[in-house]
Amino acid sequence: ANLLLALIRMSGAIREARSLSEERVLARTDELTGLPNRRRMIQEIDGFASLEGALLLLDLDNFKPINDQYGHEMGDSVLREVSRRFQRIISDGDLLARLGGDEFGALIKGDADRTLDVAHALHSALSYPIRIKGLELSIGVSIGYVYNDGQGRLLERADAAMYEAKRSELGVIRSLEP
Repeated sequence: ANLLLALIRMSGAIREARSLSEERVLARTDELTGLPNRRRMIQEIDGFASLEGALLLLDLDNFKPINDQYGHEMGDSVLREVSRRFQRIISDGDLLARLGGDEFGALIKGDADRTLDVAHALHSALSYPIRIKGLELSIGVSIGYVYNDGQGRLLERADAAMYEAKRSELGVIRSLEP
């Protein structure tokens, strides 16, 4: 009887541990796309400070009119397709996250040439229309790029570069400001 009681308690403890583990994963995962979320990205940026690589902030262009005209269900389908296209470009060891709304972030490891190549590939991923439910939808992406030069403030600098990319309609803007 004691052995049976011990097994029942152990089974309950294992279920509770699994549940807590699943909750931790869900707390760091975007529900819509399955990508890591903003919380996970911020955590990773802190550890990224000593690595060679770049932070990219990506904001979709012309997404709001799709959401407004076709509804949130269509907008969600577009976001899932965008995340699939972006994921095809991101290598193992790099991180792609959905930060919220139509914003994504990526931590790309490597030298300046490799990380810029990835930024341009991500931009090109939306150069052809997205086809959903018989519709062809065209959106673009503005990307703020900041190479980890040891000067800190990566998120702030990438955000400023992304807004400059959006304003200038150049696609990818590299932050040169330390």
